[in-house]
Amino acid sequence: MKARTLIQGLAVATGAWAASASTMPPPGDQQLARDMLKSLVEINTTHAHGSTEAAKAIQGWFLSAGFPADDVVFLEPDNKPTKGNLIVRYRGKHPGNAVLFLGHLDVVEAKSEDWSVDPFKLTQQDGWFYGRGTIDMKDGDAALAESLIRLKREKYIPDHDIIAAFTADEEAGGDANGPEFLLREHRNLIDAALVINLDGSGGATKNGRRQFLNLGTSEKTYLTFTLETTSPGGHGSLPGPDNAIYKLTAGLDRLAAFKFPVTLTPTTRASFDRFAMLETGTLAADMHAVAQVPPDLAAAERLSDNIRLNALLRTTCVATLISGGHAENALPQRAKATIQCRMLPGDSASNVQHLLVATLADPAVHVTLDAPPIVSPESPPTPQIMNKVALLMDSMWPNVPIIPTMATGFSDGRQTRSAGMATYNIGGIWQDVDENRAHGRDERVGVQAFDESVEFTYRLLKTMSSAP
Repeated sequence: MKARTLIQGLAVATGAWAASASTMPPPGDQQLARDMLKSLVEINTTHAHGSTEAAKAIQGWFLSAGFPADDVVFLEPDNKPTKGNLIVRYRGKHPGNAVLFLGHLDVVEAKSEDWSVDPFKLTQQDGWFYGRGTIDMKDGDAALAESLIRLKREKYIPDHDIIAAFTADEEAGGDANGPEFLLREHRNLIDAALVINLDGSGGATKNGRRQFLNLGTSEKTYLTFTLETTSPGGHGSLPGPDNAIYKLTAGLDRLAAFKFPVTLTPTTRASFDRFAMLETGTLAADMHAVAQVPPDLAAAERLSDNIRLNALLRTTCVATLISGGHAENALPQRAKATIQCRMLPGDSASNVQHLLVATLADPAVHVTLDAPPIVSPESPPTPQIMNKVALLMDSMWPNVPIIPTMATGFSDGRQTRSAGMATYNIGGIWQDVDENRAHGRDERVGVQAFDESVEFTYRLLKTMSSAP
């Protein structure tokens, strides 16, 4: 599930989006990465089919490239043989403080009748590669695999081990999540001092010009509550004041008007402050004001009119499902609603539930937490990680701002963060701020953007596995 935090409508214009030899991989590596992308897109890895075939294809690439068999490990849960994962270790000078790179292999469903091309064939057209997974995230998988093989061919020896995990079941419908399975049963194979998730980040462009690179340091995690009311019921011809549906909807009306308190994390504070430098007028002033300690609440209220910015300022809860009654001629005996919350790093399920109960303001509305959330703490934007990314960016796209961001959705990074591993979402794909076809019809990635991301990933592997 792509976890993006692109702020639409920024007015900044930085370096023009032009290709150069300094941002492209060598021709042979460029073609190899394209061939890998084609192979992966044309393997159906939707939930029903699973990721095993793709994982085994990648395993074959690494073995053919001369990687030791002991360093190319295929793993699947005993009861989920189609949900395979591949772990590749590239040995460095020091086995400690390894760097783990994450890339999921599964994709969401795609209905062929809705697409203008076959979603499970890679189609190159008008400067784009079309196909399911081209942007989420078989592009990243291909770039990661090709870059490791390139390092092997060049006999490069990093300071620290590089681990690449090509995993199952990140997308909706997953029942055998790869990182969760690996952390639970094979942590020794993926234990790392630093995790780089290639999913859910990248660069933003506007009108063909590069604006900024997202450095994902955190993401909201979800938790789901069930609200339930009951009443005696009876014949529909004899309505009374005790009505389960009315009690529930009255509480939902109060929830609709409620806003959780404004809360800034180190990431969102830095994010607003840096976005302020790219804006003008009232918007810039409000972004700067909300980044202060304490935040300017009047500025926060104005920014909250933008649904994207509002989601960065607070925990949110929203009704997503509702049901009630059992017959059209009978008074309801029961009504239920599902409340989906997206919780800020540092917030807690108990605090969210406490505020929900207080807002509903009716003990007759029973609130139940469906399941404990996967706690996803922030990985702070430290000077060390920011400097490494800045050096990488300067080698390819000088003077483009790097902005720490919190995703309002989630990725597999929440699994590794929850396990105590510092995790950052970093990717080299550039997309227009208004282009978001991940999970959608005619998903695509720019041909140039993909080629550049291959070079970016190669340099990212070298940068993150080097000593400080």
